[in-house]
Amino acid sequence: MGKLYAIGEALIDFIPQTKGVELKEVKGFEPQVGGAPANVASCVAKLGEEAALITQLGQDAFGDQIVEMLAHQGVDTSLVQRTTDANTGLAFVSLTESGERDFAFYRNPSADMLLEAATLNVNFQQDDILHFCSVDLIPSPMKAAHVKAIELMEKAEGTIVFDPNLRFPLWPSMDALKETVLEFTPKAHILKISDEELSFLTGSDDIASLHHLFKGNTEVIIYTEGANGASMYTKEGRIGYHPGYTVDVQDTTGAGDAFIGAVIFQLLCTEQTHTPIENLKQHAKDILIFSNAVGALTTTKKGAIGSIPTVDEVHHLIAR
Repeated sequence: MGKLYAIGEALIDFIPQTKGVELKEVKGFEPQVGGAPANVASCVAKLGEEAALITQLGQDAFGDQIVEMLAHQGVDTSLVQRTTDANTGLAFVSLTESGERDFAFYRNPSADMLLEAATLNVNFQQDDILHFCSVDLIPSPMKAAHVKAIELMEKAEGTIVFDPNLRFPLWPSMDALKETVLEFTPKAHILKISDEELSFLTGSDDIASLHHLFKGNTEVIIYTEGANGASMYTKEGRIGYHPGYTVDVQDTTGAGDAFIGAVIFQLLCTEQTHTPIENLKQHAKDILIFSNAVGALTTTKKGAIGSIPTVDEVHHLIAR
């Protein structure tokens, strides 16, 4: 069995206690452990497969909180480094009545951004999966750490998953963000792209523009459309689709992370007679059915990690 290694930010999301209020008008927040890589690793671990997080936290109470929560979820925290050079990152969130989000980040820099590539010493195996996003690809030591992790996973002949998970306020310009994401997409065997991200990266809302992203190592693109479900594509065309589930949405924070975490979980728990790419191609619809259920259930509670469902809860929704 392989293991997930998620690299990137872990932070504290301050979730508003009241929905439908602009961020500047929120009176009270509830701290929740977050950050897409941390969410993905927690999802994989809670569903029952091995997962580790590669990041750096400050020597502060928020860093302690993150490590304790990850360990409670079953995530391997042995690759989480600590520093006194910067604090753990924070994000303040506001929610619309429908549960959609607006972010204000406090990380200038945060501890994760200062993770040095030279300190990365991981012995990846062929059955392992590396997951990363774009938040920590901004110009910083952490970007070089990503490059090294990708090179090490390529050398091990493992599988690389990239979910851009765009956060526009963190970047000096939209051009810099687009250029960086397009620099890294060819390095991934599997891309997860939302409808909004497709438009930003290709300049077109047409699903046909997905073919522009099949470059380099990319073999499968998972295309998500929020409440309209998700599809899976190869260069030859769509190989699977599921319309998603109708649930009572409270907070969409971490839903996309739970979705891709559920995809990775299924690739890790499958008999290793086929590569993850072969498994995606052969079981596309079943993988989407399960992953959509995980993502949907995550929206029914506040926060990201604390709202990840159990396998039994997922099967109950699927059978409903």
